[in-house]
Amino acid sequence: MRAITYSRFGPAADVLSLTDMPTPSPAAGEVLVRLAISGVNPSDAKARAGARPGVTKPAFDQIIPNSDGAGVIEAVGDGVDSGRIGQRVWIWNGQWQRAFGTAAEYIALPAAQAVPLPDGISFDLGATLGIPGLTAAHTVFGGGDIAGQTLLISGGAGAVGHNAVQLAKSGGATVIATCSPGAAQRARDAGADHVLDYADPDLAAQITEATGGAGIDRAVEVEFGVNAALLAEVMVPNGTIATYGSFLDMTPQLPFGAYLFKALKIDIALIYILPKPARNVAIARLHAALADGSLTPAIHTTYPLGECAQAHDAVMTPGRAGAVLLEIDQG
Repeated sequence: MRAITYSRFGPAADVLSLTDMPTPSPAAGEVLVRLAISGVNPSDAKARAGARPGVTKPAFDQIIPNSDGAGVIEAVGDGVDSGRIGQRVWIWNGQWQRAFGTAAEYIALPAAQAVPLPDGISFDLGATLGIPGLTAAHTVFGGGDIAGQTLLISGGAGAVGHNAVQLAKSGGATVIATCSPGAAQRARDAGADHVLDYADPDLAAQITEATGGAGIDRAVEVEFGVNAALLAEVMVPNGTIATYGSFLDMTPQLPFGAYLFKALKIDIALIYILPKPARNVAIARLHAALADGSLTPAIHTTYPLGECAQAHDAVMTPGRAGAVLLEIDQG
């Protein structure tokens, strides 16, 4: 099979190469998926670049990058229902703690990680449901019903944030989104009730005004370190901050007194290790929103498999409007 591989950290163009590899066989409990689309995420690019703290070399001698994807089950291992052969699926954790991910014509992985793709949903959309989809669904609904609540979604025009805005509206919440002025219309089109400039020096006052002084019940936060102080101002007592990133400040300082006397909860979401019950809830929420049309994940651009390096660069470029995908053309 054709696959993109790397064996050392570095810039995408320097370390990624198109390689011929043996097609894997599914082990017991596994399925073999013929991939149509691979989803590229910032975490894939950071892992390839060696940007994870304390990691000095790849964990495996040869790695196929990318964790998300969609395709068709072509074979099953022992213990897996043969009726799944021919099933359209989307994939999560394709390359999490594993050597071989989805930037290839095939992937063999545990059967539970190949989720049946709902009827009428394209492979392109299916390949966005792993990291960006599950992260959005869990950070929005991880605390239960949100009907009648007010949610603050930072980065509301990003891949996760854009999904989160749509899901929060589908759940009956009032949504305040922050983003750059140039992306404001994108967040509004996703359903945000209020869209604010994330860099405005009066942002806290604007958020409070937008809530009529009531405050934020739940925050979905992409840059926790940068926004920790702001969140202390705008959250309601006993509110929850569901955060999935802090790239610009990985060692945040908290105004602990303000957090303490509001009894704020910090829910750090790492979708790779989400427990099964919570993952199942997130999957159900995604499928329901896709089915009723309240969620349409955005796709920024699609590259052919051989241009994986360009895709890795594109996913790290500020201002992209949605997911970056690789099309696996198998002739």
